[in-house]
Amino acid sequence: MTHAIHATDATDATGAIPADDRPAVEAVGLGKRYRGDLWALRDCDFAVPAGRICGVVGANGAGKSTLLTLAARLVAPTEGELRVFGETSSTPESRARVAHLTQEKSLYPSFTVAETLRIGRELNPGWDEDAAQRVIELGELRPHARIGSLSGGQRTRVAIALTLGKRADLLLLDEPMADLDPLARHELMGVLMAEAAERGTTILVSSHILPELDGVIDHLLLVQAGRIRLSGDLDEILDGHQLLTGVAEGADLPDGIAVERRVRGRQVTALLRTGEPVDGPWELTRPSLEELLLAYLRTPLPPHPTAPDREAAA
Repeated sequence: MTHAIHATDATDATGAIPADDRPAVEAVGLGKRYRGDLWALRDCDFAVPAGRICGVVGANGAGKSTLLTLAARLVAPTEGELRVFGETSSTPESRARVAHLTQEKSLYPSFTVAETLRIGRELNPGWDEDAAQRVIELGELRPHARIGSLSGGQRTRVAIALTLGKRADLLLLDEPMADLDPLARHELMGVLMAEAAERGTTILVSSHILPELDGVIDHLLLVQAGRIRLSGDLDEILDGHQLLTGVAEGADLPDGIAVERRVRGRQVTALLRTGEPVDGPWELTRPSLEELLLAYLRTPLPPHPTAPDREAAA
């Protein structure tokens, strides 16, 4: 069962959403098919308010990279709409507001670090040299070092420096920390949090390292099998769930609200889709982000309905 919490927006007297109050990223019936019946995303609806740090979480192949690529306007949706700051199409002005860091982190290996930053400066009128240099200096990178001579983690630092230096209003970061050691991940996550706090930048960051998102993100998109399973403010989502533990024998779990139930010996653990009190000899606690996500990721979605099935359901 899909459980999504969607953001709502105030409207003016005409019913239109004021430009400043529009979500940074909003999907309506979004789908992307690459070939034949292979859908990377299908029937996706969500809204990410401006100024949030949104974690885009899911298993490999769930559709996270496709979602970020669509938001970057590198590919067009097959169906539905994806609005970025209220716009459904790409213009030079809208492209200047978005910075996209892919998993490949494409850089020219023959260029030096300084030459790479100079290209960023020349291509981006709003370039922020201080923001870019802060990332470079944290990694103690030599300006004249060739990109091809750097380690994977060092190249990641250069790519993040280019992304932050653009001074975009929306950062799309696809597994940005995968090549970094824990200390570097902590440092750069701090840089991203400061960016969001100081400038109101909206950040969509995908990651398979769940602990690194804890304490960083304040909004969540859980992508599963090409669909949005959870969407909304992180605190609201966590408050709407409870982690139940107790003795498995002689007590029944509430019907219809268990995301996942696990029994080990005489103990049962379950994630419940409710923030209300539950009768029974249970211990109930608020789940951590990792506990919430793992429970959903271990629980498969039902197959996506075919077109006739959807028509019949309607």
